[in-house]
Amino acid sequence: MAIFLSLFCIMSLLSPVLSQDMPYEEYMAQVQACPQECRCPPNFPRAVYCDNKGLKNIPKIPPHTWYLYLQNNQIEVLSADALRNATQLRWLNLNHNKITSEGVEEGFLNAMSHLAHLYMDDNLLSSVPSPLPGSLEHLRLSRNRISKIPAGVFLGLDKLNLLDLQGNKLMDDAVTEVSLKGLNNLVQINLAKNQLTSMPLGLPPTTTQLFLDGNNIEKIPAGYFKGLPKVAFLRLNHNKLGSSGVPKNVFNVSSILDLQLSHNQLTEVPLIPAGLEHLHLDHNKIKSVSGPNVCPVSVDAVDASINESVPRLRYLRLDGNEIKPPIPRDVILCFRLLTSIVI
Repeated sequence: MAIFLSLFCIMSLLSPVLSQDMPYEEYMAQVQACPQECRCPPNFPRAVYCDNKGLKNIPKIPPHTWYLYLQNNQIEVLSADALRNATQLRWLNLNHNKITSEGVEEGFLNAMSHLAHLYMDDNLLSSVPSPLPGSLEHLRLSRNRISKIPAGVFLGLDKLNLLDLQGNKLMDDAVTEVSLKGLNNLVQINLAKNQLTSMPLGLPPTTTQLFLDGNNIEKIPAGYFKGLPKVAFLRLNHNKLGSSGVPKNVFNVSSILDLQLSHNQLTEVPLIPAGLEHLHLDHNKIKSVSGPNVCPVSVDAVDASINESVPRLRYLRLDGNEIKPPIPRDVILCFRLLTSIVI
């Protein structure tokens, strides 16, 4: 009976492994090679947890590791041979360490031809690491000290779809067409909480989500979004935008669904594109809102039925301005799909 129970336990542990198509030999090699500083769950054998251990160096990682967690340690240097054996890595988390750009030795990531997710938030980097593996899909470098994006650092990264650079020290001359070249399939870019005074140049036309909150942007060039035909989510909260810096038709882009302009210096409601669904204009200096000025179509042309001609706005936030309720009737007549107005 004891032997039967032992076999049952072993099979219970191995069943998830077999479902992951991990050969038994690899499984045993992986478990036996687990660093004593880390944790290697038998039911998740491709993952190695070395987080929150006070580590100053990366231990020797088993060769069949796909997911490596090294966050919340004291690591300062990423040596070229630190992950020499971990060539199958898909996911590497180095958040909350003390890694500097000087501490990232050349060749650290060279052998990782499968790496899709690289997280290095909350470190001491002053520049985007280079070179980066062409397999990357997500690159998170938020809350570092990055002031430089080396020219060509993103060349060959055709799979990268998310780039997070929020909370760094990027200025206008660092975010250019030259520095962003190679981001051919980027979907989301986060440049919030940097030191930008102008809208970034060189963003790829594939950009769908653009986050620029907490900068010092004062104006948007006319026609800026013609080069971003897929942008759907645009955040410009906590900038210095005044109505004179926002051309009347600049947001008249059919792809925009969610537009956030909270905590700026707007005195007027910008023209709202017909396809927009969520609009945040709270905490500006807007004194009034009227249908003829903000409706993307003639108020008289909006019939009582719900059809394609009806503007799609569903959520409107106007609190923190100088507007006094109620909202004018012609605004309600224009935006018939509104379900929530905050004033």
